[in-house]
Amino acid sequence: MTVPTGLLTRGQFERIAKALADPRRFALLQAIAGDEQYACSQLCRDFPVTKATISHHIKELVRAGLVMAERKGQFIDYKVRREVLAAYSAELLTRLSPKELVTE
Repeated sequence: MTVPTGLLTRGQFERIAKALADPRRFALLQAIAGDEQYACSQLCRDFPVTKATISHHIKELVRAGLVMAERKGQFIDYKVRREVLAAYSAELLTRLSPKELVTE
């Protein structure tokens, strides 16, 4: 999924909002964002849930475009896509900004 010139792709804003609405997904994103990269095996140690649960939540974060997976042999590292977070934040502020009143 690409982010052309800092803009979100069609439907991505909604996918990100949905992904961030889940507290566990948000916690996973926070953990990954705390480091340059975060190993999948470390996520499994740091979060007291099954590997399948972590896999499901990571899949949703990747689908939303917030996280990218980098395979290194049999291991996977995750990185936050900070440019996507910046584009989402900018779009959120735009959508929540007060509309200018038009006087006629």
